Amino acid sequence: MSHVLIVDDEPAICWAFKECLSDEGFTVDIAGTAELAIDAALKLTPDVVVMDVRLPGMDGISALRILQERLGSVPVIIMTAFGSLSTAVKAIDGGAFDYLVKPIDLEKAIAVVRQAASSSQQASEIATPESDDELIVGNSPAMQEVFRRIALVAERDVPVLITGESGTGKDLVARAIHQHSHLKGSFVPICIPALSESVVESELFGHLRGAFTGADQERCGLLELANNGTAFIDEIGDVPLNLQVKLLRALETREVRPVGSGTCRTASFRLVAATNRQLEERVASGDFRNDLFFRLNVFRIELPPLRNRTEDIPLLAQRFLIHATRQQHSLHISNEAMSELVQRPWFGNVRELRNVIESATVVCRGDVIRPEHLPSPVAALNESGAASKPRAIADVIGEWTEQQLSGSDADIDNLYDRFLQAAEPGLLLTALKHTQGHRGSAAKLLGIHRETLRDKLRRIGDEPASEV
Repeated sequence: MSHVLIVDDEPAICWAFKECLSDEGFTVDIAGTAELAIDAALKLTPDVVVMDVRLPGMDGISALRILQERLGSVPVIIMTAFGSLSTAVKAIDGGAFDYLVKPIDLEKAIAVVRQAASSSQQASEIATPESDDELIVGNSPAMQEVFRRIALVAERDVPVLITGESGTGKDLVARAIHQHSHLKGSFVPICIPALSESVVESELFGHLRGAFTGADQERCGLLELANNGTAFIDEIGDVPLNLQVKLLRALETREVRPVGSGTCRTASFRLVAATNRQLEERVASGDFRNDLFFRLNVFRIELPPLRNRTEDIPLLAQRFLIHATRQQHSLHISNEAMSELVQRPWFGNVRELRNVIESATVVCRGDVIRPEHLPSPVAALNESGAASKPRAIADVIGEWTEQQLSGSDADIDNLYDRFLQAAEPGLLLTALKHTQGHRGSAAKLLGIHRETLRDKLRRIGDEPASEV
């Protein structure tokens, strides 16, 4: 029977933990302060310690170090209601087994305690000093999970794939991973879309003098410059297919071969790659090698779009305001303007928010940023970066009608029937999909009789053999 020590000054949390863990067969003791936990550590000899960060007197991070001196390899799980990247990193840095954020998901917490109790080893240490100017911030559960994953992987010598929409901060996550690692080398960012296809190989792997026309001198590649450091390849999905196998070989052998050279050079770099594309789809279409994808996808960090973590917008907005107005400390954002910021769709994500705040500080001539100082929202962008304006259905139908009338078919008397044949299947099938195939619900949604829907589906060849 495993023994768990709960260290928290909130009686309700202690009670909930004790009830749930006792039901799971654990013996539970409780300490209200870090000092009491330290004093009782040798006497209680717990198998697992679950400890809050903010405690009266000594904080949990400071107590973690002392508990480890007294308890040796006993796993310590840190929990906090005030999560940040630096807290997560300091917890893992101090040798914490895991990091939980309040309000606690008891099922998840019990699973972590169970793992800790059965483990004889602590998580790897990440000895990195806290930065005074954190690169990324957020209090939302989604960002807390991002912080946790950064802390867990920072010191692991494995490739990391960062995915997410454009503007979510993938480059900042990459820098944070490097910052909180033990790597002595440089952080070398490589933006593939910024390189023309003809020079990508030379930029990545370097070249010898005379290797091609214009190669007047030998050049060291970016991957070699990242030796003993981190190579961050932004938009990894844009690496030309013919170079992907060479990149894979560099990852596997930790060597690169410059263009025009018959020998390899050492390039022991840690690769962090980022993309806003679905690499799985590019693998399926043959535009991305599956062996390279599997090598990159060892540890994945998915960044949430800003619209899915709106609770972080006030924190981010205040941060950007401070950075944009270092000489105007009295400038602040009104409640109405903040409400407007929270309600926007943010297709450009955090990058767009930062631009909006910077613009507002220029337009605002007083001490308060109001809604009228905010630039207009940006529309969703298509793959080419152009604004995608929503098209009215009447415009689409009008274009279709013009195409039909301009065709060579002289018989246009049945234009209405043609329209129904073209438009009705999409309407019916989408409604059916929305109701998960339930035709009665779909008929009600469409405002037609169930038998009418069945007849229409039969005519378009989509009527199933059996009823739903």
